Amino acid sequence: MAPLGLKQAVRRSLRNRDDHAAAQYADPDLVRGYAAAYESGRSTRYFQSRLHVVDAALRPVSGALLDVGCGPGMLVRHLLDTRPGDFRITACDRSAAMIDAVTDRVEPGDVTVSVARIEDMPFPDAGFDVVVAMGVLEYARAREGVRELARVLRPGGLAVVSMLNPLSPYRLVEWCLYWPFLRLLAQAERLAGVPPGKRHTVPRSGIRALPAPWLRRMLRDAGFEPVDLVYYDVTPFVPPLDKAVRRWRQGWRDHLDKTVSRGPGRWLGTGYLITARRAGRVLAVAASGASSPAAPPA
Repeated sequence: MAPLGLKQAVRRSLRNRDDHAAAQYADPDLVRGYAAAYESGRSTRYFQSRLHVVDAALRPVSGALLDVGCGPGMLVRHLLDTRPGDFRITACDRSAAMIDAVTDRVEPGDVTVSVARIEDMPFPDAGFDVVVAMGVLEYARAREGVRELARVLRPGGLAVVSMLNPLSPYRLVEWCLYWPFLRLLAQAERLAGVPPGKRHTVPRSGIRALPAPWLRRMLRDAGFEPVDLVYYDVTPFVPPLDKAVRRWRQGWRDHLDKTVSRGPGRWLGTGYLITARRAGRVLAVAASGASSPAAPPA
């Protein structure tokens, strides 16, 4: 049994991480900035590459879709525009400001929205044909979140789950070198009397990203059968070089397929996407030693 002091430290660390994650997008101005980044900014290539692989993963399916951690509704709006009538969409996010942004982006009645955390969603068991968790597990208690995804997805349904790739050169440099450097620079600027609004700053994000094998195992433990793994936003450029390069290299916008990889270049992807089928009675029988036909497609 862990000492009481260690347990308290772990709980405090989890609370701090949760507070940082919650503060990320509680401010409507930050929400607007997040939405704008899909079109212009340092993260645009990442967002567009991720949307490209999610779009491809959803191509074979339709029906009741849950977008968990929906943010300001960029995927929701995209699906309404490109696949009208294919999905009955429900969207949830822990941030009320994000949900407000979704309602501003869609017509009344087009989407059902809810303020909810991925670890505790107010939806019935097996209520959806498709669940999408795009950029949310990094900010959540991932194991609990994956179990909730399994609970609300019908047997044979499709889960589409993305995660930042913590082993990519980009993330390693960003998290281990670039962000710490900016924080040290901000402290030096504070000591030098630089006004707060002009200092460099990197907010605490609460991010905890998992390598793909870890997340895949977590999905299996929750009753999923992973069927595909693709890495996106594949790039050799690391911060701060990436910012300068992307100012004059915009060809990726017309060739998003070249920003993703399942081959040797996948380790350069700053994020990855796993698609998985929800197992049901079929796997329960197989687990007992009997053979059974594969789960039905969505």
